[in-house]
Amino acid sequence: MLFPDYRPRRMRQSEPFRRMMRETILTPDDFILPLFAVSGKGVKEPIPSMPGVYHLSIDNIVARATEIRDLGIPAIILFGLPEKKDALGTSAYQKDGIVQRAVREVKNRVPDLAVITDVCLCAYTDHGHCGTLTGKTVDNDASLDLLARTALSHARAGADMVAPSDMMDGRVAEIRGLLDDNDFSHIPIMSYAAKYCSAYYGPFRQAADSAPQFGDRRTYQMDPANAREAIREATMDVEEGADIIMVKPALAYLDIIGRIREEIDLPVAAYNVSGEYSMIKAAEQLGWLDGTRVMMETLTAIKRAGADLILTYFAEEAVRALSA
Repeated sequence: MLFPDYRPRRMRQSEPFRRMMRETILTPDDFILPLFAVSGKGVKEPIPSMPGVYHLSIDNIVARATEIRDLGIPAIILFGLPEKKDALGTSAYQKDGIVQRAVREVKNRVPDLAVITDVCLCAYTDHGHCGTLTGKTVDNDASLDLLARTALSHARAGADMVAPSDMMDGRVAEIRGLLDDNDFSHIPIMSYAAKYCSAYYGPFRQAADSAPQFGDRRTYQMDPANAREAIREATMDVEEGADIIMVKPALAYLDIIGRIREEIDLPVAAYNVSGEYSMIKAAEQLGWLDGTRVMMETLTAIKRAGADLILTYFAEEAVRALSA
């Protein structure tokens, strides 16, 4: 069909027509908002590298959870900054850990908001790696029990879903088994299945105080050059019992989201990570671009690529923009 018989502009002539023809629609139900919990009371400390994002004490986490629920966003994901760190990340799986206390309080005060917890050790270890060490090497198998214990402690605190982000081989099966053995077979697992070793995580590592104290995470996070490997990682996690498959980061990995969407018959999540967020915020502050439009274009692209769920620091802003 060629011009002049076919004129695509006919259906772009008015906003009603454009809305009617729109193929990808964002709604509040697409979003999960990350929040950073710290000890104390009345704490709302700006994170310099992430404008508009804060370290929040549990009372302020509850206040934010209430606001998010009232906006129609269905879920938050919690990250914790412990008061103490050690080589085994013991604060990650303590009954009274920062995330465990935040989960209990949010579920007590805002029970109809879904609470997801990030399961990893990097913010809790004094070396900043996502598992325990043997010498200078992250010991995959020795880390699995600690990760599973962390997930179980979150479930016992009342978490609705756990999300392992460590990228240790076999951790989904280990977590699934321990949850099932302790009467938490109903708790789903959202696996960071294709988590790349990315420079886009920089602002988050400041926010979570989780930068490795030596080396990097290339031995367990994925090589950014690899696509077929992402399918193998996702397939393995499905076989181990994952309920949702996540790709992280999102914007530079839209092709990975699309390929996993085609290959895996489970919900697909994508993490619109801190670097993606902060770049837009910085350019907006400099007057280089329209922050709201770029935000919405970015989130639409992530959903268009195949994501069913988007973890994003833009969640509240995006919902307000949708209702404007």
